[in-house]
Amino acid sequence: MKADLIVGIQWGDEGKGKMVDMLAQNYDMVCRSQGGHNAGHTIWVDGVRYALHLIPSGVLNPDAVNIIGNGVVLSPESIIKEMEQFDDLEGRLFISDKAHLNLPYHALIDQAKERLKGDKAIGTTGKGIGPAYAEKISRNGFRVGELLNPTKLCASILEYFEQNKAIFDVLEIATPSQTELVELLTTYKEKLEPFIANTTNMVWDAIDADKKILLEGAQGTLLDIDHGTYPYVTSSNTVSAGACTGLGISPKDIGVVTGIVKAYTTRVGNGPFPSEDFGQDGETMADVGKEVGTTTGRGRRCGWFDAIAVKHAARLNGCDQLSLMKLDVLDGFETIKICTAYEVNGEIIKYMPSDLEDVKPIYEDIAGWDSVVGCREFDALPENAKKYINRIEELTGVRVGIVSTSPERDDTIIRG
Repeated sequence: MKADLIVGIQWGDEGKGKMVDMLAQNYDMVCRSQGGHNAGHTIWVDGVRYALHLIPSGVLNPDAVNIIGNGVVLSPESIIKEMEQFDDLEGRLFISDKAHLNLPYHALIDQAKERLKGDKAIGTTGKGIGPAYAEKISRNGFRVGELLNPTKLCASILEYFEQNKAIFDVLEIATPSQTELVELLTTYKEKLEPFIANTTNMVWDAIDADKKILLEGAQGTLLDIDHGTYPYVTSSNTVSAGACTGLGISPKDIGVVTGIVKAYTTRVGNGPFPSEDFGQDGETMADVGKEVGTTTGRGRRCGWFDAIAVKHAARLNGCDQLSLMKLDVLDGFETIKICTAYEVNGEIIKYMPSDLEDVKPIYEDIAGWDSVVGCREFDALPENAKKYINRIEELTGVRVGIVSTSPERDDTIIRG
């Protein structure tokens, strides 16, 4: 059995949470491979809103095992708070002992560095994700498994502070007291110890037992540390290949890859965004789509569907199909635009350059429609909505296999 994979194709916030939640009802195991609590998945079930940041979206399937892989940077404080939403997680949630810890001082570093950059700030969430990954890469990080010995971990952290005292002084970050730090780490251990495991072997065993496995990442392809709009990116590999390193599985273990895209485009924070709409249409998308970050509460920048960027991202991820989310947000628009090419220095191109600064979008207009809300069959969609979907398929070269017509789990079209 292969492990199927869900991946964001834009700048995150594509609606992966709803898709993973819906698909997870048919899977035995759901695995999160990268990112941290800077990610936010919003799921609506029977009118109830669930906001997940670290726990995999399969948590709403009582029969699914949920794995937080080694590629995640884990905030103990955040996940403990998130776990309080549920009362039946033992035996259903497991955290890799090799995942790196995102501790309170990482957020302080993150926020201090953003302040020092002034108007050149990247626009991070300030959650400490970058500093935690930076320490991991520089081999100065601390792993989840080390929580099992709070006293030893405390000594290691204090030694790290001493070695980097000059840097912490410049950032105005105080060294934590030994007593308070041991107490905090002991609390983390007490809460999390039942969930810490060798998740790599668990996933391998599930694959060998022909269990149905679903893999999910965080953020989106255009925020990938290597392939995104650098430096306005996240600190991990958000593409499908990142699931292999983030969980310890082989590329040969990957099955169907589903790319999640919005019917329009959004972005949080700074960085280039060719198809951004600065007028009333962009404001309408933000208002109707409730485009506010699950994690940060920041408003999302909104614009039209960028077929060039989506085609590029779909190729990077090896997408077998696309899942088109929030089609209903475009209800009522008289005209809908699709970015079909870029203009760069007077030249028209139909590929995504490495630098999106000063790129101008070339649009194609498509007639709008009345409403798609609640449609659960493709034939039930308005004709212009079908034309829009067909045009996206033509431009991206990938079939749209799933269409979401409202936030509710069941308002979803699965095309055979």
